[in-house]
Amino acid sequence: MKTLSILIVTSLVLAFTSTNVMAASSDYDDLLTLFADWREFESPPMTDGAPDYTKEQFAARRGEFEALRTRLQSFAIDEWPVPQQVDWHLVRAEMNGYDFNERILKPWARDPAFYNTVWTYRSDVPGHEGPTHHALVELWTYEFPLSATDEQKLTSELRVIPPLMKQARKNLTGNARELWVAGIRDMRAQSETLRDLETRVEGKALRKALEESITATDEFVAWLEAEGATKTGPSGIGKDNYTWYLNNVHLVPMSWEDEVRLMKRELARAWSMLKLEEQRNRELPEMVAASTPEEYDALADDAI
Repeated sequence: MKTLSILIVTSLVLAFTSTNVMAASSDYDDLLTLFADWREFESPPMTDGAPDYTKEQFAARRGEFEALRTRLQSFAIDEWPVPQQVDWHLVRAEMNGYDFNERILKPWARDPAFYNTVWTYRSDVPGHEGPTHHALVELWTYEFPLSATDEQKLTSELRVIPPLMKQARKNLTGNARELWVAGIRDMRAQSETLRDLETRVEGKALRKALEESITATDEFVAWLEAEGATKTGPSGIGKDNYTWYLNNVHLVPMSWEDEVRLMKRELARAWSMLKLEEQRNRELPEMVAASTPEEYDALADDAI
């Protein structure tokens, strides 16, 4: 009986090992397929006309995420050309970012500014700096007066705001005070942007979408202000989490302590250069700082 049990266990181990070997892929095209599947998954489902960032949605799709990550880990990339290996690591970094956001950062639960929808300027990075949701209105891409096509498109995009503001009040359960205060500022700015936009358009459907968006945003701001008094916690995530994010999402082989050391060194270098310049120009009269915006502009123009 003991021998039979050993044989059964050995057979199961061999079968499991064979299955995993067969599942492993060394085909770069399979990575491209996985990447397409991953990006489709990363964009959350729509609920009531807005991207769904509810706790229930994340819990329901966790298994699907783990399956995608298992597919990624099954690749045998050691023999791939370096550029293709880099692509694999970029997909790994994106998946790690999703995992970090869900486990630690939780911007949809901690940061009201996450729900800022209307952007009036182009970011100086490919995406936006900081966490943003998946249905942004990039107002800076539109030319006014709007064409009929653009008016219809903008109307459709703005309709995400009311249901998103409603969902945000359910999702925002965090206690990060600084993020809460800054979020109120950003959402007030959205309201002002929408009011300004209202003066620049005439279409009936668009104006209706704007009115509803302004109302929803103002109600959200009022709710944030009322809840703000209860927010007393820190906004930071801690050194260990910062280091993990740095290593596994940005793929930077440094720690929090390394970053602090680097910044202190750069600060010392800046002070050293300042003192050297002061020494070099020691015979010149002391510079007089600008005391008004007009004086500053004049000094800047003169220097240019």
